[in-house]
Amino acid sequence: MTALTALTAPTRLEAEATLRPVPWRRMAWVIWRQHRVGLGAVAAALSALAVYVWIVGLQLHHAYVAATTCNPASPVCGGLITHFNFMNHVLVGGYTLQLVPALIGAFVGAPVLARELETGTFRYAWTQGFGGWRWTLAKLVGLAVVVTAAAGALSLLFSWYYQPYLATGHQALSLSEESPFSSALFDLRGVAFAAWTLVAFAIGGLAGLLIRRVVPAIVATLAAYTGLALVTANLLRQHYLTPLLTTNPNVPGSAWIFSQWWTKGGKFAFFGWRDAPHNLVQQCASIPVGPLGKPSQGTLAQCFAQHGYTQLTSYQPASRFWAFQWIEGGWLLALSVLLIAVTVWVVRRRAA
Repeated sequence: MTALTALTAPTRLEAEATLRPVPWRRMAWVIWRQHRVGLGAVAAALSALAVYVWIVGLQLHHAYVAATTCNPASPVCGGLITHFNFMNHVLVGGYTLQLVPALIGAFVGAPVLARELETGTFRYAWTQGFGGWRWTLAKLVGLAVVVTAAAGALSLLFSWYYQPYLATGHQALSLSEESPFSSALFDLRGVAFAAWTLVAFAIGGLAGLLIRRVVPAIVATLAAYTGLALVTANLLRQHYLTPLLTTNPNVPGSAWIFSQWWTKGGKFAFFGWRDAPHNLVQQCASIPVGPLGKPSQGTLAQCFAQHGYTQLTSYQPASRFWAFQWIEGGWLLALSVLLIAVTVWVVRRRAA
């Protein structure tokens, strides 16, 4: 009696091992051919945005020069200063530009794997000598480098655009001065903008792999990115470095002020003048100052100090801007690498 031997089909990883690996250079060419239309659309959109910001930026810089060189005694000077202070509303204070990383992550990162998984074309692509994990790694890393480099170039343009709002030394002209830590500006300058774009792309890639459908992956990417951005701005960023504490009431306008409170005899007294003891407010409010006969907050602070109270201010100086940028950029880069590694690991495990 002849024994029959059953032939077992090789697994996908064994089939990949028998194929001659395609060089990474060829893989890059194939990926470019596959995504050239999408990358072209992204390049066109970012180029249009860059041209618009450049045109508006020229107008902003001209308005800044006109406002800083005018004669404060001239009635025309007030109009020039007002015009400059309100020009930033064209870009809604920078919040409009913060949508760029989220949109890149949703419409570039999410479809990278989700489209192939949804249509089923991955079954062909992953058996052509590339292998599933190599195909995934090449796609994610290659496209991530492209979108991150584009975001880095845009951040240079944004830094140039907002430079007049970060200038100091013109307080006498009442020009608006923004803090470099402003929630509308910090993400747009330095390395943060490129880092946020990279992490948005990585989130999109992982969401597309797990959900396997393009539209739900886009929605999930937008939701995850928004949640991460809000948590970072409201909870994490302020703890990067220990804030400074000062009793100087003249804290620079470019500083990031966390809180202010009053002490007496080294012990906490109250937070703001609205929380001050009623009798203290009555004594200080009896001093008429100003055109309306009411004291300003600066006058109240001087009166509080005369009664033995000391104001403390917790803040981050503008000189720490780049330290905060590198801290945020560093952990966002680490998170992006982790997300891409998890994506490749999941593909390799599923292929097994």
